[in-house]
Amino acid sequence: MREAFVPYNEKMEKAISILQEDFSSIRAGRANPGVLDRLNVDYYGASTPITQMAAISVSEARILVIQPWDRSTLKSIEKAINMSDIGIPPQNDGTCIRLVFPPLTEERRKELCKLVGKHAEEAKISIRSIRRDANEEFKVLKKDGKITEDDLKDYEKDMQKLTDDFIKQIDDLSDEKSKEIMDI
Repeated sequence: MREAFVPYNEKMEKAISILQEDFSSIRAGRANPGVLDRLNVDYYGASTPITQMAAISVSEARILVIQPWDRSTLKSIEKAINMSDIGIPPQNDGTCIRLVFPPLTEERRKELCKLVGKHAEEAKISIRSIRRDANEEFKVLKKDGKITEDDLKDYEKDMQKLTDDFIKQIDDLSDEKSKEIMDI
């Protein structure tokens, strides 16, 4: 890979990693600790990620168990879950909190697939924006006499190939997540 492409490749990889984080927070009918990744709990006045306060595990296919290291935080964790957009009522037994994921309805599955598509489209827009920035930089290099017209064409062609590769990766991730959601 050309040296000029390295920063743009890194930005595109970052866009893919953000998309994967977004997808992990979309629940697909089975228990997935990723749905709690963005959940913060009020812990002695500080907003703390739940992953730093508790062990989170999957006990059965549709049950997520949250075991706080400090039992006095159970009420705070329960309150944070109730206030979040997870949509699953927590069950507090005094030592841990259980989240029982209900099976998804067909309608909810379709809504989640639309959400997956929305996240994928945002990632594609981000990738295309990175390509546009790269092409603008290449034109500046040509204008400054650092590369030739032929080099510019080659750079633009290679950048398009890189963009196409990342767009395909986004499509593959999107298809995989949609398939996971639609599986009963």
